[in-house]
Amino acid sequence: MVLEKIKVKVVYFGKNELPIPEYKSDGASGLDLMAALGDPVILDPFERVLIPTGIGIELPEGYEGQVRPRSGLAVKHGITVLNSPGTIDSLVR
Repeated sequence: MVLEKIKVKVVYFGKNELPIPEYKSDGASGLDLMAALGDPVILDPFERVLIPTGIGIELPEGYEGQVRPRSGLAVKHGITVLNSPGTIDSLVR
């Protein structure tokens, strides 16, 4: 299957200019998104926090992006996306 290439506008917020999300291996179904943290985050048991990505994206009309947890992080460390999958559609600007 050949995927159609599209242009996605990426806007950085704050001072952390992390790499643009990218596929880390051949056959990967999603891009890896990094956390934009200046300092480590330490959580108490059952505490929840929002982790910034430091970026915003602008998708072409009719496209959707999803933010999902990595299975290893969720299983091994309890790190997850609470409203998984988090949906980003082309209407969000």
